[in-house]
Amino acid sequence: MISQIFILAALAVVAFANLHHEPIHHAPQPYKFGYSVKDKHGEQHREEVGDGKNVQGSYGFTDARGIHRQVNYVADHSGFRAQVKTNEPGTANQNPAAVHMISDAPYGHGGYAGAAGLGPAGPGAIGLEYAGVGGAGLGYAVDGYGGYGLGNGLFV
Repeated sequence: MISQIFILAALAVVAFANLHHEPIHHAPQPYKFGYSVKDKHGEQHREEVGDGKNVQGSYGFTDARGIHRQVNYVADHSGFRAQVKTNEPGTANQNPAAVHMISDAPYGHGGYAGAAGLGPAGPGAIGLEYAGVGGAGLGYAVDGYGGYGLGNGLFV
């Protein structure tokens, strides 16, 4: 009986020894994918192509009011670079980091709702706005004053 247990244990050790394999790393494979979704609220899309070393792609949306954003990007040996084309209110032709921003939005103080003419108006109307990049601050704040973002004197 002991010899049978010993043989069974030896067979189990041999069987489990073959289960451990070194991982095989394959070279990156070329790929391509994309999708587009359209409904009553607007349209969203994304496309991407990779050759194993470089990636090119785009994504974007258009909503029911005609607000749109198109982002074209490349990731290669030079890093990640993006170009953003939009007509979103509150955007401007700014180029932060490695992003090329092209805006067709009308200039206006008042964030998303204010530039579109939406939201409350009159004395005492307070809105949450995006302060943008630059002297007005970087980040979200009440009435566009920049909150704790850059440009409010904390980091100057």
